[in-house]
Amino acid sequence: MDYFPRLVDKELDNRIKAFNAINIVGPKGCGKTRTAKERCKTVIEFQDEERREGYLNIAQTAPSLFLKNEKPILFDEWQDAPKIWGTIRKDCDDNPQATGQYFLTGSSSKKINTPHTGTGRISEVTMFPMTLFETKESSGTISLSKLFEDKNLNIDGNKNNVALEDLFYIVCRGGWPRCLAIEGKDAKLQIAADYYEQIYKKDISAIDGVKRNPEWARTILWSYARNMATLAKKSVLFADASASNNISEVTFSSYIEALENLFVIKDIDAWTPQIRSKTAIRSARKHIFIDPSIGLAALGIKPEYFYKDLDLFGHAFENMVLRDLLAYAQIHGARLMHYCDDIGLESDAVYQLADGRYALIEIKTGENSIPSAEKNLLKFGELIEKHNTATLADKEHPGVLYRKPDLLIVICATASMAYTTSSGVKVIPFGCLRD
Repeated sequence: MDYFPRLVDKELDNRIKAFNAINIVGPKGCGKTRTAKERCKTVIEFQDEERREGYLNIAQTAPSLFLKNEKPILFDEWQDAPKIWGTIRKDCDDNPQATGQYFLTGSSSKKINTPHTGTGRISEVTMFPMTLFETKESSGTISLSKLFEDKNLNIDGNKNNVALEDLFYIVCRGGWPRCLAIEGKDAKLQIAADYYEQIYKKDISAIDGVKRNPEWARTILWSYARNMATLAKKSVLFADASASNNISEVTFSSYIEALENLFVIKDIDAWTPQIRSKTAIRSARKHIFIDPSIGLAALGIKPEYFYKDLDLFGHAFENMVLRDLLAYAQIHGARLMHYCDDIGLESDAVYQLADGRYALIEIKTGENSIPSAEKNLLKFGELIEKHNTATLADKEHPGVLYRKPDLLIVICATASMAYTTSSGVKVIPFGCLRD
């Protein structure tokens, strides 16, 4: 199978100029090993059954022998031979001038507590499932990073070639590289279904050697899937899980932590500027799956189901957009957050660069929702302006000035083409978006 270029390629190429070793982490099946192999001249695979015993013997008795191979060297499934970590760390100390010599990849279902951290020596890069742009389903004609550089960039008229029915299938299939190597739409759907089963039956216990109840794990995944891309309270999720299982809140929390460490679920932090003095900002996190296909597999959903439940699709679609924005944020040094207050003002996503510039983003399924999304985004900007005006007027007790949003964006599933509204809001079809 040909290698499909990944967004993280550029990030890795930048890191190896500064670090001697790179540890690529992320969910199972997202392409970590293949991406590392593209950069290495020697590959040590501890899961290779023909060589496994010999490799493990060397790793246990004289791991430094591995470092004599032609570099760069990839150590795949390095957790099976944890002494490798310390060996590489020491070599980084002994050769501070060397860069880009080692790559480590491994299963997210194995967590190893190494005696020494790799801080300053082994750089960690998170890899996500493939975005719509990486699978070549998004045309990539509109770059989010270029919009930040040029707010007047003309996006108008870029056509969307991804139909709603296509998105029904894509969100269930997920961004798993394995899907690109096999034929048949139904067969591709089996990848996410199999990952889901492996997670609650095996990985949930394998990650740290703590035996966990598969049925409890399955129920928790089901609860998260029911609340995908929402701010549901932990008490709601726990009530779901405990309704049919005798599970304590402490145990529930430990399962959540394990699923987060497996890169299965992730919570999006709240952006919390106090732009209205009497308004309570909801600091609850937004619950998403690293790939929405896992959540939909937990619900037993097939693409055809969305023909009769567009509301659920809306949540799954938002999760998919947030997945891609997380991948973009990773390689551009940005943060992804959300905003919601107690009187209804919200932003589905706040995409903030390291220098403080940020975009407020609404995520909508249908074009008929664009006007209300635009109104909401404009109101946000007006409130920040009002807050800043009041702050500047109070000379005795000056408050904090908030930066106005640099971009107001609506990402839409069904918009036929991109355009800029008269108020400056950028309407971008998801089928046109890239980093």
